Amino acid sequence: MLHTSAVLTGLEGRFQRLKTPGVSAPSAQRDPRVVQKVSEMLSDIERNGLTSVRRYAAELDNWDADEFELDAKSIRTSGDRLDPELRAAIELGSERTQAFARAQRELLRDFEVQLAPGLVTGVRYVPVSRVGAYLPAGRFPLTASAFMTVGVAKVAGVSTVIACTPPQPGGRANDAVTYAAHLSGVDRVFVLGGVQALGAMAFGLLDEAPVDMLVGAGNAFVAEAKRQLFGTVAIDLLAGPSEVAVIADETADPVLVAADLLGQAEHGPNSPAALVTTSAELGRAVADEVERQLATLSTASIAGPAWHDFGSITVASDRDAAIELIDDLAPEHLEVITADDTYYHDRLRNYGSIFLGPWSTVAYSDKGMAGTNHVLPTAGGAKHSAGLSAGRFLKPLTYQRVAEDATGLLAPAVATISNSERMAAHAATATLRLDRLES
Repeated sequence: MLHTSAVLTGLEGRFQRLKTPGVSAPSAQRDPRVVQKVSEMLSDIERNGLTSVRRYAAELDNWDADEFELDAKSIRTSGDRLDPELRAAIELGSERTQAFARAQRELLRDFEVQLAPGLVTGVRYVPVSRVGAYLPAGRFPLTASAFMTVGVAKVAGVSTVIACTPPQPGGRANDAVTYAAHLSGVDRVFVLGGVQALGAMAFGLLDEAPVDMLVGAGNAFVAEAKRQLFGTVAIDLLAGPSEVAVIADETADPVLVAADLLGQAEHGPNSPAALVTTSAELGRAVADEVERQLATLSTASIAGPAWHDFGSITVASDRDAAIELIDDLAPEHLEVITADDTYYHDRLRNYGSIFLGPWSTVAYSDKGMAGTNHVLPTAGGAKHSAGLSAGRFLKPLTYQRVAEDATGLLAPAVATISNSERMAAHAATATLRLDRLES
């Protein structure tokens, strides 16, 4: 997450590094071997269809089934096989995520405006027809992923949402993931993982027409498959390893800051975690506290390498320098724990989602309890893109309706521009109408 940029050059002398990443390569750098392997697999799947899908499922997931689809009863009863406390938590997360998505959808309204007498233009928000959601269930089954993808798509009005989730040992689907998909309104679920799942949905190999859009997180191979399939289908965004950044000052509790940094570092050994602080004393305290917590953390074998290799602590000379550093970083998740969170919130521009105050933590969104979407841009993508939302599943389709008596307001200028470009046919479409009006 650290890099040299014009912004950092302009901030020279206004920050210092207390900790820098232990490796120099960007955390989300694409591995050429992954790119090549995914390309080979997708070409094979497109050429040979379900035969290749079955072969990859057997080779990569040790899963060889006559049917990949999970039957409706298994989907419907998946919640019955869960601990009641887990089931209730999944139901709460689904409810809150859909409630937030409904609020987003309600604000995206069709509209019509008259730009000039007889010239009416407008927008209709039309959902895409078919969505394929990838629901991770590997080392860490991401239960809430279905809330963010399947549930939000359904709230947006998508008529058909299918989902693929990798098989567990023994070939079963993960019941928590399946139940989350069921509550989210999924239409069909297939026990299929990895690149083969993305290819099967994109190429229409699952007794379904090809999907129009692929959504959902996954490992490096899944992310690369989405990148290569973009154009054949739409995608939500290209997400790399999960990231967190924290802005904190001398009022922050180093125990909470360290815990929240490790909370995202736990996602994977190449997940970056960054602290930008206006207090060197806090920075040193957080560095010590991270090591203290790692000593007893059950996932230290993951979070430890992530912190040591990709973690950073930067001391900014003042809060405006801290804001510039964070905007240059453009992290996926951003926590603000300061004496004046509003000052930062009003001025920060580049982040996937922001968590304000010591009582807000990224995990509340990760698990669906905050209602906001956790499918967010990484690797600096927040400089130009936002996270997944109800609006991403909607096409804002424009229209125009021109009355006969408005021809004179459009045709002469169109003819003038067209003639200057030597586009005679364009000019004719305007002048023919002008001639008919005048006659």
